[in-house]
Amino acid sequence: MRLVSRLAKSFAYIAAIGPLACSLPAAAAKIVTFDPPGAKDTFAYSISKAGITGYYNDNGEIGHGFLRSPNGTITTFDAPGASNTYAYSINARGVITGSYTDNGGVHGFARVRNGTITSFDVPGFNYTQPQAINTRGAISGYYDDSSGYGHGFMRAPNGTITTFDPPGSQDTSGAGINAHGAIAGDYFDGTAIHGFLRSPDGTITSFDVPGSTGTYAFSINASGTIAGEYEDSGGVHGYVRAADGTFTTIDPSGSGDASVEVINKKGAVAGTDAGHGFVRAPGGKVTTFDPPGSQGTAAFGMVGTKITGYYYDGSDDHGFLRTGH
Repeated sequence: MRLVSRLAKSFAYIAAIGPLACSLPAAAAKIVTFDPPGAKDTFAYSISKAGITGYYNDNGEIGHGFLRSPNGTITTFDAPGASNTYAYSINARGVITGSYTDNGGVHGFARVRNGTITSFDVPGFNYTQPQAINTRGAISGYYDDSSGYGHGFMRAPNGTITTFDPPGSQDTSGAGINAHGAIAGDYFDGTAIHGFLRSPDGTITSFDVPGSTGTYAFSINASGTIAGEYEDSGGVHGYVRAADGTFTTIDPSGSGDASVEVINKKGAVAGTDAGHGFVRAPGGKVTTFDPPGSQGTAAFGMVGTKITGYYYDGSDDHGFLRTGH
């Protein structure tokens, strides 16, 4: 599923549910909330040992990127010439990727630790949307052609861009990328949405959760386990797909409105279930959580036991960092 669609879904859900109907027991963890200076709405999206990245909208609804360092210091930034800047992923070296808009369209960027920003486009196109970056600096995402249809791409650390589509795809989104360069994402074949795995050698394997009417892939870890969500007659459910192709459904409350957004290297996953954040340990234990005052929580990034995302307080959106078990 495309990043903007996932965000729109989260916004719509949080706005629709109003105050949460139940209170959850406090977890043995600490939650810190934050906003960059001048932020009206903050969307924390990715975390690594180098910090948290995302973007915020100011009072004029202009988007700006930010980096929250491990010590809590927040640095804001904009791509040169940008009218809006959106940061989506950060790797362990502190390299951030995302997109920005200007009069020429939508462009990708990579921001290194010293603040230098390099912009890039899939050659010949004016809509390039990075979604994730791995430790080596390889970036996955999608670009739109002149008809508005998406195609996957990978940008290597040296800047070389390779494009791809699963066989039969009419619209492709490259989402997560792991340390080996394997990419997980999804595509539309004219009838339904399917997940795919693109191996480092370029081989593409498509898949569907059994019984699903639509399968979306968002994240992949170093062992090749993929996390995402799928739709069926009962609603939306999270899943993990092991490297051997085995699926496990994750729907903590049975609400039919659950999504797994991220998986860490040990196989723990985090996501959102019926407006609450949750984390599922590799052994299967699920813990739900919300920042104080939240009326809707969306968890998107995880490294180790640290989780980041955003929550809605009834007026605005704010970033959060959850630490501990």
